[in-house]
Amino acid sequence: MNKNYYAVLMAGGVGSRFWPVSTTANPKQFHDMLGTGKTLIQKTFDRLNKFIPTENILILTNERYNDLVLEQLPMVKPEQVVSEPAMRNTAPCILYASLKIQKMNPNAVMIVAPSDHWIEDEAAFERDVTACFDKCEKENVLCTLGIQPTYPNTGFGYIEFEKGSGEKLKKVSQFREKPDYETAKEFLAQGNFLWNAGIFMWSVETIVEAFKSYQPGQYELFGAGISCYNTMEETAFIKENYAKADNISIDYAILEQSRSIYTLPATFDWNDLGTWGALYEKLDKDASENAVVNAQVVLENAKGNMIRSPKGKIVVVDGLEDYIIVDKEDVLLIYPKSKQQDIKKVLGEVKDKFGEQFA
Repeated sequence: MNKNYYAVLMAGGVGSRFWPVSTTANPKQFHDMLGTGKTLIQKTFDRLNKFIPTENILILTNERYNDLVLEQLPMVKPEQVVSEPAMRNTAPCILYASLKIQKMNPNAVMIVAPSDHWIEDEAAFERDVTACFDKCEKENVLCTLGIQPTYPNTGFGYIEFEKGSGEKLKKVSQFREKPDYETAKEFLAQGNFLWNAGIFMWSVETIVEAFKSYQPGQYELFGAGISCYNTMEETAFIKENYAKADNISIDYAILEQSRSIYTLPATFDWNDLGTWGALYEKLDKDASENAVVNAQVVLENAKGNMIRSPKGKIVVVDGLEDYIIVDKEDVLLIYPKSKQQDIKKVLGEVKDKFGEQFA
């Protein structure tokens, strides 16, 4: 394995649209959502570990999940878990991790990847990432993997790239916000738009210089702790200073300002597993298009349902079509798939009525 290859695994999100399985105390990345025997974070770690040394993979997470990470990834040393003491979006934590990696290895190239995505062809994923690494080692550029759109999705941001280049990596023109449906259709018709999957590659030198140029305040804040990073003094410095960071995403902070960004249209199938419906799409179905995880089922006049329960539980369904049916301890959710985006709102109502312990 290339000792200059590093990864930052983003594992701090709550995944509230996967409630009631995903909760603040135990988010979706720590669950076996697909019924494969491995949690999402375990599958993501294994995927990266095929070409990135174990000791070079950092896990970025909220400090409340530190023990969960170490429990599910026993091959990881405690110092590889980079804990955020406050929620400050993606830019501050990426800068923090990048400065830690730069101190370990100034020649490092790194990938920043979410811990909860579904990728089937892992060999293609490796080829795409290493192609970006090659470019980042040779040039001072930022790279991202873009996903070829299959329909006019309004839930993703889009990457617009310059037309006419025969190169595999395309120069990015601009990042576009989540569009309305008509705008998304126009994007697909133009042919030079990709979904933004939030998977980024760069050298540590290039990303740190980008922060110096575009976010000097952020760099000054975190740069003051360089002597502390990877030492016993790091925790105290971060606890004192992290909450002072601007709450800003890497997209706004760096990517929308940089003029040296390239995108590689991914050659692998991808799903962000952002909703129960997205999970449903990736699961095997029975003859009536029901997707079942863990449960033992008796189904009558049931079609197109997403059913999940504790392992081995018997679930009987009669007369439901296109529903999400999720049984978890003291919460049972029976909800139309067509309204899945409202699950976050329902969660808020449950918290207000019954208490935070159900969130």
